Amino acid sequence: MSKNETISSETQLDELEAHLAGTLKRVAPRRDFVRRLSGHIHFPPRAEIATRLHDWRRLFIVFSSVVSGMLLIVTVARALYHLFGRRNMG
Repeated sequence: MSKNETISSETQLDELEAHLAGTLKRVAPRRDFVRRLSGHIHFPPRAEIATRLHDWRRLFIVFSSVVSGMLLIVTVARALYHLFGRRNMG
């Protein structure tokens, strides 16, 4: 890419950015939507959060389950790739 093309593309990007900045405007949500949404969101009290974090056995089980699940997904994906992906390459 030559220097002129780079300058031209930068100019075009600047023009496009200026145009989009003028056309894209923030939209405020309706108050009833915000009120209804905040009613659905439930944050437990701080004491309950602290209790859950101090329950290290459950935390360890959850963490190890997530890691094991990810390893299983990666293993299955690699097996499928080796079974089906290599046939198309040869």
